[in-house]
Amino acid sequence: MTLSRFNVVLCLLLAGCGPAAAQDVTTLKKDMIGQWELATTERSKTCVVTLKSDATPQGFKLELEPACAAALPFTKDIVGWSIKGLGDIVRLHNAAGEAVIDFTEVETGIFEGMRTNEGVYILQNLAAARSLAKSMDQMIGDWSMVRGNGQAICALVLTNTDAGNDNFQVFMKGKCDPAVAAFNPTQWRLDHGQMILMSAKGETWQFEADDNAQWRRVPDSADPLIMLREQ
Repeated sequence: MTLSRFNVVLCLLLAGCGPAAAQDVTTLKKDMIGQWELATTERSKTCVVTLKSDATPQGFKLELEPACAAALPFTKDIVGWSIKGLGDIVRLHNAAGEAVIDFTEVETGIFEGMRTNEGVYILQNLAAARSLAKSMDQMIGDWSMVRGNGQAICALVLTNTDAGNDNFQVFMKGKCDPAVAAFNPTQWRLDHGQMILMSAKGETWQFEADDNAQWRRVPDSADPLIMLREQ
């Protein structure tokens, strides 16, 4: 290939890449406009951030709810937002355009960022975050674990007491079936629509909600285990 032909091919490749990257940035910017919840991983401290499309010299405007500075002190330095990297980083920046915290998308609509010596923070669509919080609140309380024939084999209490890593404490009440006692669940969480029970040894049982407003252990079996919310 001659040098001139190589240059033509290189220019075509670069021309082809440019619009795609620009489109990614444009799409991300469009998706980010609106209200978001900035929170610690366990959501013990939260702050509502409204990302706007109004341009500034450093990026775009945003608004923080008044309670943000008290809940998350580092937010007092945030004055705007921008998209960095290859269009895959959402930056909340200070007046100089420097990063206060950078976020990358870890799941659809959920971004994760880290601050040195502080830990991980989550940026999530506000409506989705509040829906999750509502779902969590509905899970707190007394539950019965029963077999497919309706026989109760264990009583459990799901709490909102933080157990770390987005998990919460669960307790067994009274005497339980030997299989459940051997598993000995100590933590729980909601994850992608599943109720996850975890033992101190790191074992997990997954339950999915069915059409009868009850949670069945998956994968299903001939003698299923079902979690029922006590009224």
